[in-house]
Amino acid sequence: MLFLWETNSAIMESEDYKVFNNTKEQQLEIQGPEEKATLSYRFYKHNIAFMHTTVPSSMSGHGVGGILARAAFDYAKSLHKPVMVYCPFVASFLEKHPEFRSQLDKTYHA
Repeated sequence: MLFLWETNSAIMESEDYKVFNNTKEQQLEIQGPEEKATLSYRFYKHNIAFMHTTVPSSMSGHGVGGILARAAFDYAKSLHKPVMVYCPFVASFLEKHPEFRSQLDKTYHA
């Protein structure tokens, strides 16, 4: 996998998908054949907040949401920013992948 955190550069690459960081829109993106999947983030004080994940039906069932979530946590780690989770998908991802819980801002997440 490739990790580059520059504007519109591939930040994470798997066999089938490349994740791009659209810093202007503050979202991670995977471009599909017709639509793109996104995970939006915002910076708040010293944190990064994961706001919303959207995966088009044409891309669902292929692990795209999980790839975006992993890339988002990797991005936060590269910035040394604690994470706040507002996105229900990312919250459910954390239940299945507790190894990322250490990145949560303990002030907002018990």
